Amino acid sequence: MQSGSVTTPVGRRPMTLALVKRQLETAEIKAGKTADKWRIFRDACAARATLGVQDRALAVLDALLTFYPHAELSEQRGLVVFPSNAQLSIRAHGITGTTLRRHLAALVDAGLIVRKDSPNGKRYAHKGSAGDIEQAFGFSLAPMLARAEELAQMAQQVAAERKRFLLTKEALSICRRDVRKLISAAVEEGAAGDWAAIENHFLSVVAQIPRSPTRADLEHVLTEMEMLRDEIVSVLETQMKSEKTDTNDVGFERHIQNSNTDSSNELEPCSEQEQGAKTSQAGRPAREPIKAFPLGMVLQACPDIVDYAPGGAVTGWRDLMSAAVVVRSTLGVSPSAYQDACEVMGPENAAVAMACILERAGHINSAGGYLRDLTAKARQGEFSLGPMLMALMRLNGGVGRKTAS
Repeated sequence: MQSGSVTTPVGRRPMTLALVKRQLETAEIKAGKTADKWRIFRDACAARATLGVQDRALAVLDALLTFYPHAELSEQRGLVVFPSNAQLSIRAHGITGTTLRRHLAALVDAGLIVRKDSPNGKRYAHKGSAGDIEQAFGFSLAPMLARAEELAQMAQQVAAERKRFLLTKEALSICRRDVRKLISAAVEEGAAGDWAAIENHFLSVVAQIPRSPTRADLEHVLTEMEMLRDEIVSVLETQMKSEKTDTNDVGFERHIQNSNTDSSNELEPCSEQEQGAKTSQAGRPAREPIKAFPLGMVLQACPDIVDYAPGGAVTGWRDLMSAAVVVRSTLGVSPSAYQDACEVMGPENAAVAMACILERAGHINSAGGYLRDLTAKARQGEFSLGPMLMALMRLNGGVGRKTAS
């Protein structure tokens, strides 16, 4: 501790019941209790918003602690420090006297220190014949020792609240990005819907985010953004199911038309080879070509395919198809299975199918068998890439690493 008397008085503040209560609690410190002063200080810094103290006040507290010569606070060693304002100002990085007194008062009000005044209001210590301090007047650090566990709990609560805030902010950022990419994909694809109104709704929700939001603010906006995302996904899924139903109806009607052939054709002679070819064609159901999807949407749903592309980037369909060939070999899909998929779906859609399989590779026992099953369904007109892509967009958060325009 710093010995010697000082001459600079400290400004007085009126005694309040709260201050009396803290002094009484300080007097009830458990015998033999000790605590690391810097650990308590770090907890107080973490809980500064709860305590209602500013950074400059904590700088003053830090300076006060440097006048305590031991690493651990202990009643047996005394808890009063008595630096002069001049000494304290130097260690507090040159803070002015007026500001110093204001922040000392703030530390007292926050219950981190207590004044122990001398009869003349000055700070000093009485030493015994052996040089030990018998009595000191100045600032007592006893409240910090008494509240060590409380301050630690406050710091933990602040950290937990901060974590919840960051998680909410992160969830809002992801959901906001999802909605933006879904709207862009729907407009790019020409999906039916009033996308201008949906865009305006999206912008109005974003505008609700304050400049300095609280967790409650973010949770409110997140709820509205999630509702908007679910609404968009529902619209797109309904449209995709409708398109699939329309495609199947067209195929069924064409099958009926092909079955009602002119009876005169049955009387015309034909070779067995021609007859077999007609029978084979008649037995094959008519199908619509699989609808192509924007490359940007594919990469949003299947970002892993980019790692297999030349140069680690997909800038066009040629890059995607090249990457799909590498993925085919990596997943053990036979060349014949992939060639069959290209013939039935088209090379671009076959590459998209391989990208989708790659995203779910950990859940598919046989990539080759899965691709053959998709090819068989596509041959029957029972397969669409849309639902697969939409499901993967939701699963991956609609995040693509490198998208093409």
